[in-house]
Amino acid sequence: MSQKARAPKRKSEGSGNEKSDTSQEDDSKTKSFTAPKSQGKRNPQEHKNKSKVISDASSSETSDVDVKKRKLQEKKDVDVNGGLLEAVKKSRLSVATSVSDFKFNKKRVRLVSAEENLKDDALGIVYWMSRDQRVEDNWAFLYAQRLALKQKLPLHVVFCLVPKFLDATIRHYGFMIKGLQEVAEDCKGLNIPFHLLIGYAKDVLPDFVKEHGIGGVVTDFSPLRVPLQWVSDICKRLPEDVPLVQVDAHNIVPCWVASNKQEYGARTIRRKIHDQLTQFLTDFPPVITHPYKSNLKAEPIDWDKCYASLEVDRTVKEVDWAKPGSKAGMNTLHLFISVRLKFFNSDRNNPNRQALSNLSPWFHFGQLSVQRAILEVQKYRSKYKESVDSFVEEAVVRRELADNYCYYNKNYDKVEGAYDWAKNTLKDHAKDKRTHLYSLEQLESGKTHDPLWNAAQLQMVHEGKMHGFLRMYWAKKILEWTSSPEEGLRFAIYLNDRFELDGRDPNGYVGCMWSICGIHDQGWAERAVFGKIRYMNYQGCKRKFDVAEFERRYHPKKFPA
Repeated sequence: MSQKARAPKRKSEGSGNEKSDTSQEDDSKTKSFTAPKSQGKRNPQEHKNKSKVISDASSSETSDVDVKKRKLQEKKDVDVNGGLLEAVKKSRLSVATSVSDFKFNKKRVRLVSAEENLKDDALGIVYWMSRDQRVEDNWAFLYAQRLALKQKLPLHVVFCLVPKFLDATIRHYGFMIKGLQEVAEDCKGLNIPFHLLIGYAKDVLPDFVKEHGIGGVVTDFSPLRVPLQWVSDICKRLPEDVPLVQVDAHNIVPCWVASNKQEYGARTIRRKIHDQLTQFLTDFPPVITHPYKSNLKAEPIDWDKCYASLEVDRTVKEVDWAKPGSKAGMNTLHLFISVRLKFFNSDRNNPNRQALSNLSPWFHFGQLSVQRAILEVQKYRSKYKESVDSFVEEAVVRRELADNYCYYNKNYDKVEGAYDWAKNTLKDHAKDKRTHLYSLEQLESGKTHDPLWNAAQLQMVHEGKMHGFLRMYWAKKILEWTSSPEEGLRFAIYLNDRFELDGRDPNGYVGCMWSICGIHDQGWAERAVFGKIRYMNYQGCKRKFDVAEFERRYHPKKFPA
């Protein structure tokens, strides 16, 4: 894949005397670099002295401050004041006063459209927010503001609210909409209009761009097929003179940079990610109050009306343990660091202990940056080395491995997406006799012969979260108790996406595929039904933790129908 990229300048203007990310720019020349371009798009023609939607940028993100001294002061701020939010605000300002003064890593950005030139008469830049639903610590938002500041244009944020999405219920939509309300308020305070468009992006965003003279669109990245299709549809329907770029604001090492192929497992991607963390695991500059006002004001949003208009199942109720929004996500991060981090390595596989981060809902909806979480957690490595290293392995290596799998394997939620050895062994044992067979309704209600499985299912149904260790056991038993691997995988994904707050996520798909189809795993001793897929059983769980305690906590009698 190849991509032409240039520093942003208007078609009829030079860059003036503004500082670039790497050097002082000349009025008449623009330094160029090569960066990845999305597959399937024709190469844009080169134009001299024209504004480019991807600008010159550094290959690393640094600032002139004493990094060690700053990090020690940040840790002191959090420890003494207990104010992670305030400490992080200071941290951003110590990195740079704004993204204009920050060395933005060009590898985070890729050109999606054929056009790369910003038109002369542009009236604004749009950040089309999708996966990463936050203002701060958002590389896509920062890149959009960087572009708008350089071109002296207003910045707009657009979110397209679809009436339904896969198996999402009101539990998921409620969490998302409340988070978006916070985004809208934050944008308002920064002089950045937030526009909530109702409908699919392909039907509403192109008209918005045309009607309001938008010069360029920046969006974030998801590896899943539906969001990828949204981006493809928008690229086809945008005016030909409006460039579209994509920024991976979810992964620390951008998915297309970490690897250009599907990785076999954690052992093959771990080194590739760790080798690039020094380049990408940097602190964020702040999003600033935008200095260029727009004549286009954001329409008032009737959030209750939006909520009522959704075409989703409302029987799966919202949960009260997880408060939506970035501020709540930061508070949960602070609680994890101050209370549970010390126990993470030793107790994370014990469902009866409070040792997990519980951050997955905020990560999934992009309300909290994984990169921010890692930056904060790593400050405690000298104190809790094993726990910090384990958290980095799960939140960075395993999470980015999941994005890698979903991006490079179009069958990420089907048995066809498994390795050949796994497909063959599952086929060989497809007709093996099952000791128990359950319908989807029985599984959904937690009415099996296994009290541990039922307890895990009820935890997920009522709390929107199942303990990570039990997710593996839960999915493997579905393989054992259904008529075929295909049915088992379909049931597991449906239940996960319906009840888990972080459903419809690469981690969820990979979790089901690991459990049922051996993805990112190896062959084990062959047995009935499972073949060579790794086996888990009730007795094994009893050796890991007090099963009876967990079963009592989530006994069916505590959840009357």
